Amino acid sequence: MAEDKYNLKNPAVKRILQEVKEMQSNPSDDFMSLPLEENIFEWQFAIRGPSDTEFEGGVYHGRIQLPAEYPFKPPSFMLLTPTGRFETQTKICLSISNHHPEHWQPSWSVRTALVALIAFMPTNPNGALGSLDYKKEERRALAIKSREAAPKFGTPERQKVIDEIHEYMLSKAPPVPQLSPSQAPEEQSTNKEYETQVNPQNAVGEELSNAAVGDRIVEEPHEAPLNANPEPEGLRVPRRVPVGHSVEPLLHRQEPMVQKPSDDRMFTLAAVGLTIAIAVLLLKKFMKASGHGAFFMDGS
Repeated sequence: MAEDKYNLKNPAVKRILQEVKEMQSNPSDDFMSLPLEENIFEWQFAIRGPSDTEFEGGVYHGRIQLPAEYPFKPPSFMLLTPTGRFETQTKICLSISNHHPEHWQPSWSVRTALVALIAFMPTNPNGALGSLDYKKEERRALAIKSREAAPKFGTPERQKVIDEIHEYMLSKAPPVPQLSPSQAPEEQSTNKEYETQVNPQNAVGEELSNAAVGDRIVEEPHEAPLNANPEPEGLRVPRRVPVGHSVEPLLHRQEPMVQKPSDDRMFTLAAVGLTIAIAVLLLKKFMKASGHGAFFMDGS
């Protein structure tokens, strides 16, 4: 680097050169950044996608422009690699960028800014300038593609720095998982729909078992539509499921139905019983009357 091109007494130049030395003496596997030979206020960088996100394994390039008042004013950032989170070749809006100078601290550095940029990647864009909101599977596809080659941008001297950074980051970056995080839930959802179609009771059992929490018995709310006929007691599926017990037996068990006699049979039995009672009563009266008549005949 031709340090004789710059005034080493300039606070910005002095600070930038210190950061260059610190970056080279203490490299990171998560990012790499170098200034251009022809302009130390122009930096190229690449960051690694954060782990356990759809960006994992991706290598994302960008540029940093440091103001003449650096470090008292914040830098600006621009991504060159498509990420699905930030627009390319557009100055992005972050609390560490020149869009929010009120948040910038002179104690922060290029290293600090790159660490923050990595942390911002999986966050919600909330419509910020230069932000995108792609689906996870689209971002994962871009992460895989980002490893193929470094972006083409600027002069041959700049491109040389970009290619050098890309080779370094590939040597440190883990492989990209081939299965996107969104595919597994989709497959699981598809399987669940299939099981529901084949055996609807399985789905009901799962819902009931999910209703059981801790050591409590959770009753599933059930509202019948107005003017609806209530379901017979013998065919009703139990709504209360004790925790720790299998739901399947409850789905197949039916309460025993009590066979009630028909109205005609009950009427016949009542008529027979009444007839017998009347006959007995008449017989008793007849016997009593016969005995009383004989008594008067003997005493006359």
